[in-house]
Amino acid sequence: MPRNLQHWLKQLADSNKPAYLLIADLIAEDVRTGRLVARDRLPTLRELSAELGLNYTTVARAYAEARKRGLIDARAGMGSFVRGSAPSLPLRGGSGAEMTMNLPPEPQDTALLARLHESAAVALNSGDYYELLRYQDFGGTPDEREVAAEWLRRYLPDASADRLLICPGIHSVLTALVSQLARPGELICVESLTYPGIKAIAAQLGVKLHALPLDDDGPSAGAFEDACKHLQPKALYCNPTLLNPTTLTISRARREALADVALRYSVPIIEDDAYVMLPRQIGKPLAQLAPELTYYISGFSKCFGAGLRAAYVSAPNARLAQRLAGALRATTVMASPITNAIVTQAVRDGSADAMLDAVRDESIARQSLAARHLAGRGYEAQPEGFHLWLPVGDSWSVVEFASWLRTQGIGVVAAAAFSTDGDPPAAVRVCLGGPGTRLECDAALRLIADTLDHPRHPHATVM
Repeated sequence: MPRNLQHWLKQLADSNKPAYLLIADLIAEDVRTGRLVARDRLPTLRELSAELGLNYTTVARAYAEARKRGLIDARAGMGSFVRGSAPSLPLRGGSGAEMTMNLPPEPQDTALLARLHESAAVALNSGDYYELLRYQDFGGTPDEREVAAEWLRRYLPDASADRLLICPGIHSVLTALVSQLARPGELICVESLTYPGIKAIAAQLGVKLHALPLDDDGPSAGAFEDACKHLQPKALYCNPTLLNPTTLTISRARREALADVALRYSVPIIEDDAYVMLPRQIGKPLAQLAPELTYYISGFSKCFGAGLRAAYVSAPNARLAQRLAGALRATTVMASPITNAIVTQAVRDGSADAMLDAVRDESIARQSLAARHLAGRGYEAQPEGFHLWLPVGDSWSVVEFASWLRTQGIGVVAAAAFSTDGDPPAAVRVCLGGPGTRLECDAALRLIADTLDHPRHPHATVM
């Protein structure tokens, strides 16, 4: 049965939709976000009636509706069980992952693409090709780390090669750090809406997440201090620039307050700055405010593409960098020498900057389209980012809204996927990037606006 029905109670209290339809929607949402999984047993009709304060007939109609949608099965004498997710529908770009991951746009600039091809060819044609096919020490060669440190200094001015590792993507770094800093059953503090990958990592490792409320300045420093006093968190994880999903950038004052709490309680900080390369104006990193505690991470997936699994992590000191290298070696063996060579050459010859400029310009153009189509809808966005945070309002349930758009080939992700406090807002993340063209992005935004203005039949998403 659902572990926490508080979000059901809140949705039922806030919605004017008939309760039996809303309960079916909530079951669908919990299946999609993993709160409920295949073969989970649901409460009996009488149990759920008592929990939600509804009459027996309403709950019976809700379960009948859920069965009609293919969400649950009922067996005499055994109760009702979750069936699990339905098969994926064909989606724009041909990949379900492309519709749910936050991908940068792909600039269609012939000269830029030729430059990137040439840069990669230089990387592969220089030196001993077989050297790129051999095992290497974790973290990159000394030359690669020097180039990486020079690149990272534009975001973290005191970055140095002896504290820096080149890794196969940010996700691998996060997995290693969480496993290193927290044992199963221990907890780390995170934003109440945060990168879904950290939720998956914590679940896999048995680490608990403690949600910090968000306001316009970022995660609450007061709540962080309260957790430090009473819960002994093993780390603070944050996504400080263009937060995925809400696009929030933590203010300077809030960064200072969070760093102050971390320093007073000696709590390590995992600073996941995946989007820091996009804005032209950036904030002072937590790694400068609490250098002895902070692991600063950035990577190329959000300016080149998800297939370029290359990330840079700066540890608090050289000893901790080597300790982290050991944890990463145990889980990933090493970053691909071929990928490292391509990235290093792109940074060295300026093609990385050219690609970043093109992605930034394309993001600005697509955000202009969003401003035209979604004006007055209270959405959150940053001019140089390629995602936005859109309230859905009362005309749709979030699940039905996202499901309907998915049938139209448009990928939006409901707030529950990002929630760590069990109380997601009625909002979705919209990615403006990916393999689609600017014209396709314009058409998608027009359809999103039209869908908000003209809600379909409640069961339009049932296939």
